[in-house]
Amino acid sequence: MLPVLAASIPFLNEMVALFVVCVIIAYICYRLNLVPIAGFLIAGVLIGPNALGLVYDQELVDILAEVGVVLLLFTIGIEFSLEKLSRLGRAIFVGGGVQVGVTIGLVVMLLALFDVPWQAGVYTGCLVALSSTAIVLGLLSERGESDAPAGRLSLAVLIFQDLAIVVMVLLVPILAGTGGTTMELLGVLGTAVLLILAVILFARRIVPWILEQIARTRRPELFLLTIVAICFGTAAISAVAGVSLALGAFLAGLVVSESEYSEQALSDILPLRTVFNAVFFVSVGMLLDVRFLIANPLLVLGAAAFVVVLKLVITTGSILLLGYPIRIAAASGLVLAQIGEFSFVLERAGRAAGLTPAGLGETGAQTFIAVTVLLMLLTPFMMQAAPKLGDRLMRTPLRRFGHDQEDELSQDADAHTMEDHVIVVGYGPAGRRLAQVLHDVQIPFIVIEMNPESVEEMREAGIHAIYGDASSRHLLEHAGIHKAKLVVVVISDPRATPRIIQAAHMINPTAQVVARARFLSSVDLLQAYGADIVVPEELETTVRLFSHVLGAYMIPPDVIEEHIRTLRADDYRILRGSIQEAHLMVLQGLDEEGLHTRAVAVRKGAPVEGQTLGELHLRRDFGITVLAVRRQGKTVGNPDGAFRIHVGDRLVLVGRADQFAACADLFRETPQPTA
Repeated sequence: MLPVLAASIPFLNEMVALFVVCVIIAYICYRLNLVPIAGFLIAGVLIGPNALGLVYDQELVDILAEVGVVLLLFTIGIEFSLEKLSRLGRAIFVGGGVQVGVTIGLVVMLLALFDVPWQAGVYTGCLVALSSTAIVLGLLSERGESDAPAGRLSLAVLIFQDLAIVVMVLLVPILAGTGGTTMELLGVLGTAVLLILAVILFARRIVPWILEQIARTRRPELFLLTIVAICFGTAAISAVAGVSLALGAFLAGLVVSESEYSEQALSDILPLRTVFNAVFFVSVGMLLDVRFLIANPLLVLGAAAFVVVLKLVITTGSILLLGYPIRIAAASGLVLAQIGEFSFVLERAGRAAGLTPAGLGETGAQTFIAVTVLLMLLTPFMMQAAPKLGDRLMRTPLRRFGHDQEDELSQDADAHTMEDHVIVVGYGPAGRRLAQVLHDVQIPFIVIEMNPESVEEMREAGIHAIYGDASSRHLLEHAGIHKAKLVVVVISDPRATPRIIQAAHMINPTAQVVARARFLSSVDLLQAYGADIVVPEELETTVRLFSHVLGAYMIPPDVIEEHIRTLRADDYRILRGSIQEAHLMVLQGLDEEGLHTRAVAVRKGAPVEGQTLGELHLRRDFGITVLAVRRQGKTVGNPDGAFRIHVGDRLVLVGRADQFAACADLFRETPQPTA
């Protein structure tokens, strides 16, 4: 029965082939330190109809790819609030407008030298002017550079290009002489403006209220469904209005960004985006005809070099016009020096109307596809080289152009860029008391909480709070876990606590994880998941009962305190010599001077296991100093380079937050415990 059911599902074999090859190629790229996007493009080339032919239904892949683009633009919109976007207004319309306009103009003039009609020149210029929103924004997000000056300027230019694609598609029938009028063009532009205004109103007035009501239900599946409905609903409305799906999805993200629940929304949607985005890049790779590339390598490489140089120069010049330095302008120019995915949409529209790139017919179309896929493959490497290019040009006479406006672009950086701080998970009675103590002693901290009323209360009190599930990698990263010193899990949910501990420890094994447990029997389990200190409520309840009983019999307070100390010493004997002991040494010094000191446990499978301190080069490579090592109840102070590290050792280290973040891989063990 099952084989019959499986066979009746359309496209099942193709989907299996697509995802299996994606996994294999992506894993190989990971081992070779290549970005996954390159792997997905290569996978598309291999399984496409022009190579192995494992997937031949391009329409199916195109549909899934469109979903991936929608989800990508939606998540990018969430990461940018309307306020942030308004600050980019000049960069969008001046920088983006100059880049698109000058690119089209130069392409028309250059092709005219080869007697290419101006209609085909304008059409080709439109194809070349567009850059890859999906790849550029995806890579910027992956590298954590979306908020960097070059990242924001790249976004501004890409937003204008996404607006321009609406006009370009309408121009195709006019250029081909098959229809379309100026009034139709103006009508669609007017509709786009009205849609943007409606979205802004919706974002300010309605969506935050809707998400608040959904969040109060405490049902994560309902919250996710609401976010998906907003995403695709806004995209669908934009498509009906004649505006691109991508722009609609970006506007939907902006709508959600105005809510205090935006980070949880982004956390929920990221897994969906990953799946469909992989399909998108595979679909692009499937378009490449390897035989054409082999037969015409010089044509393809020459056209690719021409596009890179042209777009680098024009984009750099357009950003220099805004007054930014050559360092930032050139970096943005190289980041955007490829042809985008929406050029494929435009190419298909032009082909249906009888237009081809440079008027070369099928040769022009295949050259366009080969150049686009090749440049998409090279984009991760161009992005890595972009800062170096900018720095190199700053040592030339070009440094006189523009002036440094980096502070203007970075002035609204997120408040969670703190370091050496405490992440408190949960704002119940224990979380409230801890937050009050941290506030009183001026230790920086941030709270993650699933109760929307508590989040609102904290924000009104000036406490930095995030709504969401702390087991989400995205939320922990948003809370700055890479530079946090301490993660304290004080929620009362025994199912969620192990997931949160595991996620926190795997992301930053140099951060101390303190957890609350109900019973002594939970201590070993939570330590196995990565907790450094576990405080069982069972023991403290016994202590409180003991003190009340003795107090009722008028036992002197100092005698009661002595008995409590003895009781705690006996009950906590099971923890003596465990992972938590060295961490308590550091917790006692949790003040302004002690913020840079951490105790890091060595667990089985971590790369530091079996290494000597001399072989690790912690001071040379990371600037971190080993103050002491705690082993089997004994402390070794100032160990020398020949000291060999064993599983169970606790290294007391001193260094800056960014240095601990850089060396985290040394202490990250494998395999991970399973829930």
